[in-house]
Amino acid sequence: MAQIASSRRVAVITGAAHGIGKSTALRLAGDGFKVAVNDIDRKKNQLQDLVSEIREKGGQAIAVPADVSLEPDVQSMCAQVVDTMGGIDVMVANAATFQGSGRPLHESSTEDFDRIMAINLRGVMLSYKYVAQQMLKQGRGGRIIGASSVAGKQSEANASAYCAAKFGLRGLTHSLALEVFKHGITVNSYAPGFILTEMSCLPDDAHNGGPGSTILKLLNLSPDTPKAWPDVIASLISYLAKPESYYITGQYNCTSAHSAALIQQVGARSNSHN
Repeated sequence: MAQIASSRRVAVITGAAHGIGKSTALRLAGDGFKVAVNDIDRKKNQLQDLVSEIREKGGQAIAVPADVSLEPDVQSMCAQVVDTMGGIDVMVANAATFQGSGRPLHESSTEDFDRIMAINLRGVMLSYKYVAQQMLKQGRGGRIIGASSVAGKQSEANASAYCAAKFGLRGLTHSLALEVFKHGITVNSYAPGFILTEMSCLPDDAHNGGPGSTILKLLNLSPDTPKAWPDVIASLISYLAKPESYYITGQYNCTSAHSAALIQQVGARSNSHN
């Protein structure tokens, strides 16, 4: 299988203004990648701060603001990276939202459902599609990595659209992996548990029990649910992006102590009804 030439590795990370995306950008830059960091336009100042941080450490980076749910934006983003950095060898389709979750399906709006699906599934599809086209054109293999979740295998209450999108991402990832494997391109997803980021830490946490407590309460999860920081996920992505990961493709890589805790909680609820 073709491997990525280390001298020309370029990585694109979407949703990189904060959280897992930012941590991943810093990690991949430290691994020697030229890094293109993406987020929506209103976060371009955060992207520029990240670019400056990477450059101050001796890395190469550019900011490519775009809305990944919009096809022309994704096309333009990929073209800009190719024009500026010479190609794309790794795509980390990390952009996602949880906004609009926190209510049961029968109380949720269609607009919230559509928005979550547009970013969390359509956005990944578009990122996968256009980077796959570029990698096939380059003919030097590649790594495509998408953000699923433990909620993509075990659903949680009050997050129906989020869970549906993450379940769908697993199928999307597996199908594309089968389609491009013979070209030296691997396609995998990472499935974080409860990671402490800007998305999971809310202002009401101060009154609900500490970092992440508000989301846990909305999802009817125990306040003792295991938590981790974004660098845990960045470490997994770092390996999946390496040439030696060529034998791993089509996989849903769960990185979570949350899964075991959730199974225990579900089991306890079931026993309480017996």
